[in-house]
Amino acid sequence: MANVTVIGAQWGDEGKGKIVDWLSERADVVARFQGGHNAGHTLVVGEKVYKLSLLPSGIVRGTLSVIGNGVVLDPWHFRDEVAKLKGQGVEINPDNLQIAETCPLILPFHRDLDGLREDASGAGKIGTTRRGIGPAYEDKVGRRAIRVCDLAHLDDLDLQIDRLTAHHDALRAGFGEAPIDRAQLMADLTEIAEFILPFVKPVWLTLNKAKAAGQRILFEGAQGTLLDIDHGTYPFVTSSNTVAGTAASGTGLGPNAAGFVLGIVKAYTTRVGSGPFPSELENDIGQRLGERGHEFGTVTGRKRRCGWFDAVLVRQSVAVSGVTGIALTKLDVLDGFEELQICVGYKIGDQTFDYLPAHAQDQAKAEPIYETIGGWSETTAGARSWAELPAQAIKYIRRIEELIGCPVTLVSTSPERDDTILVRDPFAD
Repeated sequence: MANVTVIGAQWGDEGKGKIVDWLSERADVVARFQGGHNAGHTLVVGEKVYKLSLLPSGIVRGTLSVIGNGVVLDPWHFRDEVAKLKGQGVEINPDNLQIAETCPLILPFHRDLDGLREDASGAGKIGTTRRGIGPAYEDKVGRRAIRVCDLAHLDDLDLQIDRLTAHHDALRAGFGEAPIDRAQLMADLTEIAEFILPFVKPVWLTLNKAKAAGQRILFEGAQGTLLDIDHGTYPFVTSSNTVAGTAASGTGLGPNAAGFVLGIVKAYTTRVGSGPFPSELENDIGQRLGERGHEFGTVTGRKRRCGWFDAVLVRQSVAVSGVTGIALTKLDVLDGFEELQICVGYKIGDQTFDYLPAHAQDQAKAEPIYETIGGWSETTAGARSWAELPAQAIKYIRRIEELIGCPVTLVSTSPERDDTILVRDPFAD
């Protein structure tokens, strides 16, 4: 049986939580491989709603869940999220949840720096979640991060803290902030270590043993391909690689472990925060999509920008992530539209493009070229088979497949996990 890697194929918020939850019941292990607690996944299980931002979605089902080395970990948020889920009746312990020893820690001064820089950027704001994700990744590549394994060796941290403070104190001084309080930092780390350390394991070894035993691993991506630090709409991106290839480097498994790559795609397009969005609708239609789709960020609560489906961008995501099949979500939001439009290209000045150019100014000037397709008056909400879908909805799905060059594997027709049409079983490949 194949492993499955789930990624967002737009700008995040595509509905990955439900799909991962739907798949995790059949997986043996669920692994997060990048990002931090800036990811927002909402799971609806019966009458309960679970909102996750750091923990793998499999934990709600009791599936062994691991946080890979590619994740940056805020230990205090981890503790709070565990407590919140336990309060909802979810069993969480070191037997079903593991943290990689080599995860870099997000520390209080990372959050400070994130906010200070964003506030000072004026019109150049990127739209970060201000949770310290970027600064933590910067310290990782700068080789000055404090990692999870360091919590078991706090007496040996002086040299690493010297490297950290040499960098951060200069930055803080530029913003008129006091230097890092080393004594308080050590006290904070000492206080949280006792809670974190029981969960700490060599995750790479856990996953390699699972792979050798033929167990099914579900790799859970965060954010979306268009927010990838290399392949996204730079600089309005996240601080990690969000493409499927990161499943290998972010967990300690080889690249052949990714298996079936499932790209999650909304039947329309949304984006949170700043950055280019060629098919954005700043009108009544965009408002209608947002209201019907309840488009507010799980982590930030920010209103999402809404627009028509952009086949050009999804086609790029399919290419750079090696997507095997698409899970199309929120089809029901389009119920009742007389006409739908699909972005099939861009016009920038007197040139046309079948891809989004890399430069931010070109991206900002890109005007969508639309193809119009008829809508449907019937409801798709709750449909669990093709036979329950209106003919025109099926036509819309088939046209999307043609334009992005990738088949639809799943169709989601409501937030309920069972309101899903299975076209092809990702775990069967």
